[in-house]
Amino acid sequence: MHEMALADSILNIVEDTARQQGAVRVTEVRLEIGELANVESAALQFCLEAALPGSLAEGARVELLIIPGRGQCLECGEIVPLAALYDPCPRCNGYPVRPVSGQELRVKDIVVESGENP
Repeated sequence: MHEMALADSILNIVEDTARQQGAVRVTEVRLEIGELANVESAALQFCLEAALPGSLAEGARVELLIIPGRGQCLECGEIVPLAALYDPCPRCNGYPVRPVSGQELRVKDIVVESGENP
């Protein structure tokens, strides 16, 4: 299950960013995950829940934003929905369809509590 390795990497990014900002706690993490990124979102959510305890993000709300797969057909030129890599164009049945979105996997943003006193 590569989702656990992804969860560990995401946690490293979140904690490094939070520390750079002087945060004492992360309260929310939002991730963008493309439908074509070969990531099982439910498994990633489970792995994140297992990885967060004991970290700056313990108890943080994790939101997964799913980015639909879309591609440009190189035969007809249309931008079309793309359910899987290497699928034919749903409009003209042509090949290839070059993905233009849906392969993302990134930390979109985090919400932190600052360690500074106002």
